[in-house]
Amino acid sequence: MRPVISGQQKNLLLCSDILVRQNNSLKKINDLSDVEFSVFSQWGEDGILSWIIDKLEVVPESFIEFGVENYTEANTRYLLSKRNWSGLVIDGSLRNISEIKAANYFWRYDLQAKQEFITAENIDQIILDSGFNGEIGVLSIDIDGNDYWVWKAISCVDPIIVIIEYNALLGDQKCISTPYDPAFVRGKKHFSHVYFGGSVRAMCDLAAEKGYTFIGTNSNGVNAFFVRSDCAQPVLDKMDAVVAYPSKLREARNSRGALSFSRGIDRVSPIQDCAFIDLSKSKSKTVSLRSLGDIYSKNWLAGKKSEL
Repeated sequence: MRPVISGQQKNLLLCSDILVRQNNSLKKINDLSDVEFSVFSQWGEDGILSWIIDKLEVVPESFIEFGVENYTEANTRYLLSKRNWSGLVIDGSLRNISEIKAANYFWRYDLQAKQEFITAENIDQIILDSGFNGEIGVLSIDIDGNDYWVWKAISCVDPIIVIIEYNALLGDQKCISTPYDPAFVRGKKHFSHVYFGGSVRAMCDLAAEKGYTFIGTNSNGVNAFFVRSDCAQPVLDKMDAVVAYPSKLREARNSRGALSFSRGIDRVSPIQDCAFIDLSKSKSKTVSLRSLGDIYSKNWLAGKKSEL
């Protein structure tokens, strides 16, 4: 059978104990980037989540995460392996789910893994069929497409903490998302691979509608963090600023499918005329990025964090 974790990850888990204690000893942090570290997460989410959880009085020890691929890199695996939480992970690939079920950690912990292509129409039923409803600790959403619309559709669970991927290339000034398409697949929808998801402001506005408070993003400009508003104050009291970071990722592709390594504002060029939904109006309408004008604040244009 496969090992539960590698020797390197065992060392990282041991080191994480020190980092957690150091982070919790801080009287106040500047923003979430101060407490980042990764054992299983990609961009520092393990440290951020641990710090948030330790600021809250009671958090149910349960999570749901979807878009996990084979769960090698994920936002909740640290909670599973280090804090012994129970959870549900979902991915559209049968191969990925088979790998998860073949891993030692699958029987060592209380983890469910389901192969489902998630839509706004089926997400609640998938969660309910897995035995989850009501209050849970963490909900993590990363499906590279309909993220905004799927979170909007979820009503069967009431997470204390929500992590959701945003598309930083859509700026920090406009409330926009790709239109809902139940068959959305990022790599097939547009050759650039950067036509997906919603802006950080769209996620913040949706969060407010659902009763959540924005507490910031990771420093790589990938994931936004929210705490249910009735629980958020102890977290906010320990922060000097709530900020959103732009992304410097160079993942855009050219029409041949190869990485273009484009930088800065050039990364947006291939999707300037693609269809987006402007969610800031009383009646949503289809727009292009070109028609919206300035979608970036001066700080984001300069690659710096900004307060929304």
